[in-house]
Amino acid sequence: AWADPPRTCDVYEGQKAGGFDNSEPVPNGSGRTDVEGCCWWGRGVIQTTGICNFGKLNYYLGKRAASDGRDAAYPKIDFCKDPEIICSSEEFEELKWIAGMFYWMESVQKYDVEGWNYMERLEEFVD
Repeated sequence: AWADPPRTCDVYEGQKAGGFDNSEPVPNGSGRTDVEGCCWWGRGVIQTTGICNFGKLNYYLGKRAASDGRDAAYPKIDFCKDPEIICSSEEFEELKWIAGMFYWMESVQKYDVEGWNYMERLEEFVD
């Protein structure tokens, strides 16, 4: 049986990331809470996780993009209402890979924190 996710994640010694309290929507860096209701369980090849990541998929590729009048690769899919669609779609079996690549391009390649830039380090490594 599939269980509901916990409302909180406990903080433990040596934890590098913050704890989470999912009992109410938490604004992202832009103050948005309109992704409320997105399920945060990991899915796909890079485990798309968190209300913000599912919300971004919906905003750029899914129903939200279509509702806002933008081109959408998957205009009928609401990633927030049905996050399991990433792994369960028989019509769009590529979604697990699309979601992973989207996360890679949106979050990993753009990583630039405190002087550590992913793309610069990758170029240094390759050169």
